[in-house]
Amino acid sequence: MEQVAAVNTAVNRTPAAVRAPARLGRFVLRMFRPQIYVTYGVLWTVTLEGTAGEISKTAAPWTPTWATAVRAASVVLALLFARMADEQKDLDYDRRHNPDRPLVTGAITVAELRGAMALITVLVVALNALVSALSVLLILLALAYQLFLFALERQFPRLGENLVAGLLVSYPVQLLLSVYLYVSLLTSGDIDADGRAVPLLAMFACAFLQFEFARKTEWRQDPQARLYSQVFGPRGSAAISLALAVGAVVLGLALLGRTGLLPAAALVFPALGAWRFLLRKRPSGLMLPAMGFVLFFNLLCFYGSTALAIGR
Repeated sequence: MEQVAAVNTAVNRTPAAVRAPARLGRFVLRMFRPQIYVTYGVLWTVTLEGTAGEISKTAAPWTPTWATAVRAASVVLALLFARMADEQKDLDYDRRHNPDRPLVTGAITVAELRGAMALITVLVVALNALVSALSVLLILLALAYQLFLFALERQFPRLGENLVAGLLVSYPVQLLLSVYLYVSLLTSGDIDADGRAVPLLAMFACAFLQFEFARKTEWRQDPQARLYSQVFGPRGSAAISLALAVGAVVLGLALLGRTGLLPAAALVFPALGAWRFLLRKRPSGLMLPAMGFVLFFNLLCFYGSTALAIGR
């Protein structure tokens, strides 16, 4: 009888062990669409590295290496880690306003998410150990900061309700990842340290923040919605998003000179978005153009700083 019971227990446990990866896979496909986030993570990595190589003026043009692949994978995994942390952090809000979210419906559990986050941590440490100890330290700092945010909002729930304060404390995640990319590239010996690293990081910050404001700007008035347009008004929030896009382009011109004219063409996207949103009053007229700006601005920066440099 004991043997039968043991067999039954094993059978009952096996499906759960098999289902967990499948449930995580469905979570990723829904909440972390690879075609968007993987593309963004890889593009962010190669664009920052290529632009850093161009402004560093090293003897040879920058070219991707195996360390570039490690950094790109680490950024994508860190973004997934952030998505999983946010899903837990926003659980109470989602129960009221987004009842179809996977964690609310039970499609995924907190334990499964935390197990995946632990696995991500092990993976990024193993990967970055191949590059440098400083790379390991910086990527761990980016992950640890996200856990700090989770604990901070648990301690001060109103922080999550104040959109501007929430942005001020959560934005450093993106900045830490940019710093990780730049410093890790330095440790590889592919570029020399340069004071222009500050405007370089600021350029990526502006490109990211213009999308952040655009995706949370709508005409509708809903005091319960987490929208920047509830704080600054629809026009004010749209203006901030457009100004950030202009800021990214100006910094690109300052860093790259004439080569920066190429990514400046990406301004057509936020300009179109502003026209659709402000003049035609399309309810969600900003988000897709803002996404287009991030994509093409990065692509054109990368092309301008690497392909043209190789041709010179």
